[in-house]
Amino acid sequence: MARRGKTNEPADIQTAAKGEAPEQQFLRLMSHEMRTPLNGVIGMLGLLQRTRLDGAQRAYLESARSSAEHLLGLVNDLLDYARLEAGKLEFDAAPVDLEALVRGVTELLSPKAHDKGLEIVWSVAPDAVDIVGDEGRLRQVLFNLAGNAVKFTETGGVRITVERVNGIPSRPKLAFIIDDTGPGVPVEARKRIFEEFGHVDASDASRFGGAGLGLAVVSKLAAAMKGSVTVADRPDGPGARFRFEAAFPAVKGAVRTRTLQGHTVNVISPDPFVRAAAIAQIEASGGRQNANADVVLIDHAARAAGSGMVARPAKGRGVILLKPSERDLIARYKGAGFHGYLIKPLRRASVAERVLAAAGARTMMQPGLPPPPPPEDDRVATTRFSGTRVLLVEDNPVGALLAATLLRREGCAVETAASGYEALDAMKRARYDLVFMDMRMPGMDGPSAARAIRERGDQTPIVALTAHAFAEDRRTCIEAGMDDHLVKPLELESLRSSLARWTNRAERAKVAVA
Repeated sequence: MARRGKTNEPADIQTAAKGEAPEQQFLRLMSHEMRTPLNGVIGMLGLLQRTRLDGAQRAYLESARSSAEHLLGLVNDLLDYARLEAGKLEFDAAPVDLEALVRGVTELLSPKAHDKGLEIVWSVAPDAVDIVGDEGRLRQVLFNLAGNAVKFTETGGVRITVERVNGIPSRPKLAFIIDDTGPGVPVEARKRIFEEFGHVDASDASRFGGAGLGLAVVSKLAAAMKGSVTVADRPDGPGARFRFEAAFPAVKGAVRTRTLQGHTVNVISPDPFVRAAAIAQIEASGGRQNANADVVLIDHAARAAGSGMVARPAKGRGVILLKPSERDLIARYKGAGFHGYLIKPLRRASVAERVLAAAGARTMMQPGLPPPPPPEDDRVATTRFSGTRVLLVEDNPVGALLAATLLRREGCAVETAASGYEALDAMKRARYDLVFMDMRMPGMDGPSAARAIRERGDQTPIVALTAHAFAEDRRTCIEAGMDDHLVKPLELESLRSSLARWTNRAERAKVAVA
């Protein structure tokens, strides 16, 4: 229910009213008021999905969740487009780790791609140096383009690459390229799809969902960054290639590690995108592809028809490539003599670590000592947080129930507060390993509470919870002393990542002595 009356307005909305134009206030308010109930619906359906249901009930639930996610996507597109049209676009320039940006977008989209039977991969060319830009806006461009590719591709896959195409050393021009194996875009529709409510044909809106605003938002963002976005046929096969180009200031002194210098690796996969991306990541780490290499990356998808596993390579040490859903095969492949595994979509750093471990890293080790094992992939090794003390500050009962349930399923001990004032009182009485704090609450909002907590000298990690992801909201969180930012509806994987990042498992919080 929307709140009425000044006394119930979130404090940051009251403050913003003094310095913002009416249309900006309206967009902020609508972003919160429209997304909050939708996030609650999606979150509770997610909880219900993890209970015991019969086939018909599960089908009904999946249809309801799909419809709710479609509606949330439509709300997001409409609000983003309205902000662009109102000329309220702001850029927050900061150093951008290109690999982390592209990897994050790819991994965010990988569950949807894998559910459709698609591969999704990424790579960043060695000469595509880290840049200064608005990471949130760049992520929005890549997410819209790659998400669009996943939506319209039925077989094959999607590849995201970043290349350097021109510019000067201090201001390189980069190309963000999204290839897919979908139906492609006819020449006559290539301009129309970047316009408001534009589709390749009129049936797309009903068959695939969406209002046709996602690519229009990308076009406006590209123009605002003094860049361009285009679409053409994929040059090396059927499908489409979307390309966003723009020049950015380079980050001074940014150098990527080339730990595979002098190493050769063979890559075997039936999927050309998986193979090309793996080779690109090996080369970006200083290595080379060679069919006679001592280390062989083998895709589980390369197994023979009717076979449960691929055979160990006759020559060289094998590293198996698996999707997250195939994690149960890890032990079997290790038992069959493979020297490790990698989870798709591949991470460049993980590829380098596994190759070095499989090769024995002989030049780096003392004679007779085995190489240290690389760290386990956090997409496979499920982290449990038994005993972690969490303070959840959330005024919306549905949002509080959803977050508390997810946290308790991870083993956390959860205490709740419904306002910033209650959070301050709770943190006087007890210590916590982590605080999840809603941004907009009546009385004292999240940023105000965070500032008050930091003024006391309390350095407990605080993660903001918000119903939207405007760049200025993240900036507000950080300036208030918060450590991180999660967007609702909360997803289990993002919640686990936040817990792993911000809790110290060696030191549990204890109840403060009065």
